[in-house]
Amino acid sequence: MRTTDLSELAAFDAVARHLSFRRASEERGVTASAISHAVSNLEARVGIRLLNRTTRSVALTDAGMALHSRLAPAFVDIDAALDGLNQFRDTPFGKVRINAPNSIAPFVFETIIVPLLANNPNLQVEIVATDRLVDIVAEGFDAGIRLGESLADGMTAVRINPRLRFAVVGSPDYVAAHGTPTTPADLATHTCIQNMYPNGARYCWSFQRGAEMHEHHPTGPLSLDDHELMVQAAVSGLGLAYVWEKRAEATIASGRLVRCLEDWIQPEDWLYLYYPTRKYISAAMRAFIDAMRI
Repeated sequence: MRTTDLSELAAFDAVARHLSFRRASEERGVTASAISHAVSNLEARVGIRLLNRTTRSVALTDAGMALHSRLAPAFVDIDAALDGLNQFRDTPFGKVRINAPNSIAPFVFETIIVPLLANNPNLQVEIVATDRLVDIVAEGFDAGIRLGESLADGMTAVRINPRLRFAVVGSPDYVAAHGTPTTPADLATHTCIQNMYPNGARYCWSFQRGAEMHEHHPTGPLSLDDHELMVQAAVSGLGLAYVWEKRAEATIASGRLVRCLEDWIQPEDWLYLYYPTRKYISAAMRAFIDAMRI
């Protein structure tokens, strides 16, 4: 088999996994047109259409599904064989793509990345921060970082630092004008900034004191999907915000925000690094896992 044939097969494999020429091109580090050209050459060479393409979607034909079912395990074996060369290097070699929530990414990586890259000069780390819930397999990530309750089935999870908790905060002027809530039920009389996922869904404010639990669903006029913006809005006196505690630490320390309902804030949540459960993990990925795990 010619080298160009293997390149075409690799391009097809990437498109078949992502069902997207754009995502395949991002994974392969080439243009989408190069991926399309490689797949077209492969189809011309084998004389069978492998993909059905429209302007909006990509789907495998029956022949494409049959070919990919045989190719996928072979490419896993190839990747494992190439990764096995790491035993002859001083440090792991390769790229790791990580997805993490934008709202907590700075706190997760602030003490990790510098020593990780310093100790592994051949390692490349690509971090995409977004609060959108991401299918890491479909979007070509090696791993993701999430709270435990949002982990998908079929994933291996490793507990990592830091532990995080929320805080309810408001500006001194807002609290002076509207009073300080002493129980979560008091929030019904306050202006509360709504927490919004990037898809538009809202999430509630959760509280716990001993065995007593309470959920508050804000109905305020302002909805935001970014904790930094929530902090800024609270500082401006627009209402109370429910944000990651670390996001508000500096403004609390400076006196621009004050805490509310601190005795009702739930215990710190564990974060997890998660990745698909499979028999093969690259040396680059293992170095990242070792750096992140508690």
